Amino acid sequence: MEYSPPPLFKQGPSALARLIFFVVLSLALLVSDARFKTLEVVRGVLGAGLYPLQRAALVPRDLFMGAADLAVTSASLRQDNAKLHARNLQLSQQANEAASLAAENAHLRSLLQLSQRIGAQTTPAEIQYDTRDPFTQKVVIGGGSQQGVQNGSPVLSEDGVIGQVTRVFPMQSEVTLVTDKDQAVPVEIVRTGLRSVIYGTAKGDLLDLRFVPISADVQVGDELVTSGLDGIYPQGLPVAKVLRIDKQADTAFARVICVPLAAVRGAREVLVLHYVAQVPPNPVEAAEAASAAAAADAKDAKKKKPTKAADKKADDKSKPAAAKPAANAPANAAAKAPANTAAKAPAAAPAKPQGGH
Repeated sequence: MEYSPPPLFKQGPSALARLIFFVVLSLALLVSDARFKTLEVVRGVLGAGLYPLQRAALVPRDLFMGAADLAVTSASLRQDNAKLHARNLQLSQQANEAASLAAENAHLRSLLQLSQRIGAQTTPAEIQYDTRDPFTQKVVIGGGSQQGVQNGSPVLSEDGVIGQVTRVFPMQSEVTLVTDKDQAVPVEIVRTGLRSVIYGTAKGDLLDLRFVPISADVQVGDELVTSGLDGIYPQGLPVAKVLRIDKQADTAFARVICVPLAAVRGAREVLVLHYVAQVPPNPVEAAEAASAAAAADAKDAKKKKPTKAADKKADDKSKPAAAKPAANAPANAAAKAPANTAAKAPAAAPAKPQGGH
């Protein structure tokens, strides 16, 4: 049975013809667009017209992906926040350590320069802790007799004197700070050369320069250094600075309040100075020592004299005893000699007549 379109509809070109036509048209458009860019305007107009339709078609996908990204982003943000917080803490700790190491490095360099400038033997030590007595200004350093620390040695920082060793243990030492009320340091004013003694105060934060006459030339801001007269502290070590001067008419001495130059409570590393003062002997003490030695020699001489007299008496007694046996010896010999001769004479007398007859 043959099928054919109804005669009421108009017949067009065949399907093969249309295929060939559109293939040729497509090739022509491709070649012209590739060679001459003829369809750029058309393509732009079509893209602009179809863009709203594309966005509307992509709305469900964008909603789904946005929700997934939101969930993933919140979780990743929390993780990143925790990591960044930990990193921030680590970096802040490293920054603090770097700052402390830089300060310690500068402090140690200053101590090294101080030891080179002093020229005496020094032992570096670290302050470990304060003592338990709240009424004294003392600290404990990590160096004792095993490290060569001696009792009475000065303790310095890069800014000046902070104290003196008052008790030595095998591995630790106790240092009395200059701000202690019982600690005294001989000092002199750099500007005028006035010598005096500086003491700590009861509060432990300031220093008291005592025995300064009212008429003395002392000004606020004068620097005090060790005088070196005590033989313990070398001369010229910074100690304090004059803070306030109180002069009263009813007293012979002025009250001079000073502030220590060194950070007494803020120091961490210190130097223990082994200082041997080149001081000639005291003539008074030398004379006393010489007189004591002479008296001791005199006592020894007195003790030796009786022994010599006793030896002489013993010698005198021994001499008569030796003379008596010597005197008795001839008498004994004489007594023995006649007896022998008398005994021999009768024996010899009869022998003569026998021989003569």
